[in-house]
Amino acid sequence: MKVLNSADVAKAAAKLKIGFVLSRSFTLSAFALFVDTLRLASDELDKSGRVRADWQVLGSTRHLIQSSCGVQVAPTSDFLPPEEFDYIVVVGGLLTVERPVDDITIRYLRQAAAKGVPLIGLCTGTFILAEAGLMKGHRACVSWLHYQAYRDRFPDHPVRADRLFHFDRKLGSCAGGSSAADMAAFLVRRNINRDAERNALEVLQIDRARAATDIQSRRPLVDEVDDARIQAAIITMEQHMEEAVSIEELARSVGLSRRQLERIFIAKTGMSPANAYNKLRLKKARALLLQSKAPLIDVALDVGFASAAHFSRAFKRIYGITPSQLRTGAPSQS
Repeated sequence: MKVLNSADVAKAAAKLKIGFVLSRSFTLSAFALFVDTLRLASDELDKSGRVRADWQVLGSTRHLIQSSCGVQVAPTSDFLPPEEFDYIVVVGGLLTVERPVDDITIRYLRQAAAKGVPLIGLCTGTFILAEAGLMKGHRACVSWLHYQAYRDRFPDHPVRADRLFHFDRKLGSCAGGSSAADMAAFLVRRNINRDAERNALEVLQIDRARAATDIQSRRPLVDEVDDARIQAAIITMEQHMEEAVSIEELARSVGLSRRQLERIFIAKTGMSPANAYNKLRLKKARALLLQSKAPLIDVALDVGFASAAHFSRAFKRIYGITPSQLRTGAPSQS
């Protein structure tokens, strides 16, 4: 029989305490998956006792908060001293909402940050933390769907969209969707134990918790490959069409040298990273040509070409016709 020392006893007695802040039009699925992972990790099987974890939905008022799907959730508590929580999770939602949280909530989040309480942006909750001035110098992880919007709103903030979630010192961010369960499982494993994490995932019918380094589930513009490093590099390429990232930077972003990245790309895709990048740019250009009436020079600049002439030559090498011929209906060789 194992004898528990004082540290083990203290850990067993402590609860993982989470405070949730829901934005107007928050994403219900992200919140539900996160809080249900906590609920199932807190007790054995599906008993739902708050034995090893506890949580509150915090609000500046007790008014119902409507999610983006129309379901409403009532806060369970006023704002408590932030140091009572191990983490405060901000659940975002529709980016079209002008004031997703009120000024009282912003002040509360700043107070929590000042006291060193870790903050997590779930789904577009990261936007709320950034608006509050709390994400400067921290790399945010957002959905690929929201990547460009984050860059546009916060051009001096580092951001990535090739991972499920990220924890950077006292700040966490999560792409949302099903990865909310993965991030919650990560916190359960870190603050409770692996058995609690396993119990939660088994009841939720999730085979395994994905790691923070797992790639977001999406179909890139080139054929899918089974190497996570190539997938991450391709997503980065897609996110940097207008201002190209060097192959050396791409390699560093996935922990490889340029030579290693080139060797893996050729083995897995049959083309070099530079050729793959060019193919992605021209595929995007083709879509822009068919879906818009933008001048050729604008399309060229949007995908990183310095001139319409250079763009037209590169386009014809791939598709067998010029961009102008594509628009006039000339048959393509693609």
